[in-house]
Amino acid sequence: MKTTEIVLRKRPDGLPTAGDFGLREIELGVPAVGEVLVRLLWLSVDPYMRGRMSGLRTYVAPFQLDEPIAGAGVAQVLESMDPAVVPGDFVLGNFRWRQFDVTSAAHLKRIDPDQAPLSAHLGVLGMPGFTAFVGLKRIGDLKPSDTVYISAAAGAVGSFAGQIAKILGAKVIGSASSHEKVRSVVDKGFDAAFSYRERSVSNALKELAPEGVDLYFDNVGGEHLQGAISNMANFGRIVMCGAISQYNLTSPAPGPSNLSLVISRRLTIRGFIVSDHSDMQDSFMAEAADWLSSGKLKYDETVREGLESAPGALIELFEGANVGKMLVRVAPPEG
Repeated sequence: MKTTEIVLRKRPDGLPTAGDFGLREIELGVPAVGEVLVRLLWLSVDPYMRGRMSGLRTYVAPFQLDEPIAGAGVAQVLESMDPAVVPGDFVLGNFRWRQFDVTSAAHLKRIDPDQAPLSAHLGVLGMPGFTAFVGLKRIGDLKPSDTVYISAAAGAVGSFAGQIAKILGAKVIGSASSHEKVRSVVDKGFDAAFSYRERSVSNALKELAPEGVDLYFDNVGGEHLQGAISNMANFGRIVMCGAISQYNLTSPAPGPSNLSLVISRRLTIRGFIVSDHSDMQDSFMAEAADWLSSGKLKYDETVREGLESAPGALIELFEGANVGKMLVRVAPPEG
């Protein structure tokens, strides 16, 4: 069987471009014992992929040149040489950016299409939702009395973080890049939201959180982090989840100039990687599924069609074109 795949042709200098990717056709082998042949249905497009393109090892291995890009996806099993999965099953896993693939069944998770739409397992019920859950409950030690600020609040993680904080009783403020995104944030129950392109983070938080921010969930870094530090309450906590404003810089950005406030206000700053907290997965799935079915937790998706659209979707992600989870629909399910 032949399949098309997307590979990394060269390492980006700044924002990735279409020329950093390549499209080629390859011949797939047949599944060996313990393997399955799958058709890719959905691919997740995520900010951490930019770090893997750089060639530097962080908490995950870098992509290799002339090898396929890979990430989370949902697939349908076509052939199986493992009794744990059968043809027709829908599975969640880490897949190469291909139309079809042969892969080990050991690390695949069967998912129920009746529980939620298949794409939701890459967003609200997947890594973004779980990241928000862990960041708030374990890393941020969220309390119902907290005033919480979420940056990139219209993105997948930020949107879920704000909604979960609100469900758990907190006052929630979000920032986003446009009026459309601010509206989407408010529509999901945030107490307030603002566009950081129209007013500074620091000035907005002075107005919206006059008694200070107790918990900042940072998805952006840079000026957002500096503005939040200036408006933290004493003993506030900063959860560092991402720094998307920094990922495509060609030279180091200056750090916040107000770090002395971390001392005087006795702040806690802690970064985390969600894969370190798999012990919370069952708790997350139980609560998130309940919130989703009850309508308490909502989600947006920005969908691009066809495997060939995946590089453009990744570029658009860093340009802020998405509302909610950025996804690529590779193919419809069979049957």
